[in-house]
Amino acid sequence: MNGTAVWIAVGLTAVGCYLLKLGGLLVPAHTLERPLVRRLAALLPVALLAALTAQQTFSADGALVLDARGAGLAAAALALLLRAPFLVVVASAVVVTAGVRALGG
Repeated sequence: MNGTAVWIAVGLTAVGCYLLKLGGLLVPAHTLERPLVRRLAALLPVALLAALTAQQTFSADGALVLDARGAGLAAAALALLLRAPFLVVVASAVVVTAGVRALGG
């Protein structure tokens, strides 16, 4: 990709982001106050984060993989179920992932 194509892509992305923001501002307030819209707005970030986590954990080069990242995610899920603090959840995922990788996984 040459420099001109990159700047065109950056410009189009900036315009698209601006139009998306403008579209959000133009939505009438009474539409945003509906219970369904409020509930979806609260759940959408969680769903997107879960999808991103699953894609990053179980995908490599477009193929489904199960490696040390899956073990780390399972450890984090277990720590969450045990209501551990956030730093403990992250640390357990890191330690388990590193341990599985050190064992050759």
